[in-house]
Amino acid sequence: MTQRVLTTESGAPVADNQNSATAGAGGPLLLQDQHLLEKLARFNRERIPERVVHARGSGAHGYFEVTDDVTEFTHADFLSSVGRRTETFIRFSTVADSLGGADAVRDPRGFALKFYTDEGNYDLVGNNTPVFFIKDPIKFPDFIHSQKRDPFTGRQEPDNVWDFWAHAPEATHQVTWLMGDRGIPASYRHMNGYGSHTYQWTNAAGEAFFVKYHFKTNQGIRCLSAEQAAELAGKDATSHQTDLLQAIERGVNPSWTLYVQVMTAAEAADYRFNPFDLTKVWPHGDHPLRRVGRLVLDRNPENVFAEVEQAAFSPNNFVPGIGPSPDKMLQGRLFAYADAHRYRLGVNHTRLPVNAPRTPVVDNYGRDGLHATRNGTRHDKNYEPNSYAGPAQTDRALSAPLAIHGWTGTHAAPAHIKDDDFFQAGELYRLMSEEEKGRLVANIAGGLSRVTREDVIEKNLAHFRAADADYGRRVEEAVRALRED
Repeated sequence: MTQRVLTTESGAPVADNQNSATAGAGGPLLLQDQHLLEKLARFNRERIPERVVHARGSGAHGYFEVTDDVTEFTHADFLSSVGRRTETFIRFSTVADSLGGADAVRDPRGFALKFYTDEGNYDLVGNNTPVFFIKDPIKFPDFIHSQKRDPFTGRQEPDNVWDFWAHAPEATHQVTWLMGDRGIPASYRHMNGYGSHTYQWTNAAGEAFFVKYHFKTNQGIRCLSAEQAAELAGKDATSHQTDLLQAIERGVNPSWTLYVQVMTAAEAADYRFNPFDLTKVWPHGDHPLRRVGRLVLDRNPENVFAEVEQAAFSPNNFVPGIGPSPDKMLQGRLFAYADAHRYRLGVNHTRLPVNAPRTPVVDNYGRDGLHATRNGTRHDKNYEPNSYAGPAQTDRALSAPLAIHGWTGTHAAPAHIKDDDFFQAGELYRLMSEEEKGRLVANIAGGLSRVTREDVIEKNLAHFRAADADYGRRVEEAVRALRED
């Protein structure tokens, strides 16, 4: 085998990679040692800004295969025929902690999926829970600040966490999910994934439907208790990453079955609660699950930085037949996600291999910027319309238009007949076994009892009482018992 030659960034061969150039043997270093300076300067710049949320992540390549006909609801090409396969990349993640955080912690898990379709990339950005803590994006920075490390103590503080939730009654449903048995998945393979938001599908006739995505794990749900998680995090902080990597390397390819719930536009117009509220689920009795296909992960990234850290997902990456809904949180994320990647990776991040679409041609008027690699020639104009046969619009909308009415302004969410922040949290509690309820109460009390302000504790207890009287009573008793110890 021919020996490869080490070179500088500019391609010049390196004569000595073991010794820096000095002024005589044992003398001071020389500024002219270009190889040394280049290595140190490049090393200083190896890290890019980590994600503010979802910083700690793992990823894998795979494919999505259609198993059931859904053309009644969408004309998306990658869903157009049974047996159709589309290449995918997924990124799993924890939410609150930094890149160096442990995997086995009580935290929602990101479930971000990129479909490399023939009509461009479709990004589905969700979590392992079907709901979220808030319903309006204007509160998202506040929520995340309350969950991240405190600027003074440098750690997550129960006072901050529970104070925010005390003032956000709509979080009660998601708190019940998070503090329950599914709050700490045993691995990324053993949890469900959800689109969480409501999306719009449009069929070939132009009819619009609203959908929710459910990826059900075919490995079965497995979770960790708080004690098991603490032990595992101490033994292997990268436990979820290790499990995913080793499973795929062994050929044990994880898979999920995708189902959707479908709601017509007419049903959405007068549904008993706001169907676009991210803090609520659609009861399956109203809108049963319809099977769509299966997701299979069969290849690990060759380079975690290149393919996981640089992977950029944005819910505004739609394809024909799929579009947004009036979900306020989704609407905010249509901007925020893409903008985060422009900050972290640069305006040309969509040309990195893991993010680049698989379509034969990417043709637009985007030019220049950091890391620009496709700037056109003397014959390509960077404006539109033009007289030089440049790319032009199709006049075919990706999805159906959304009807709007009323006055602009900062409106509170419209009230529906059955809108409240507690009913579904109570329904979830009442579905649990006595053992599950006991663990839920213990998990909540473990954090809430450490809050220093009695009024913050009482506000949170009021939320649990509003969800279910027994729920609130048991949490209150557990908190008081811990505070008296």
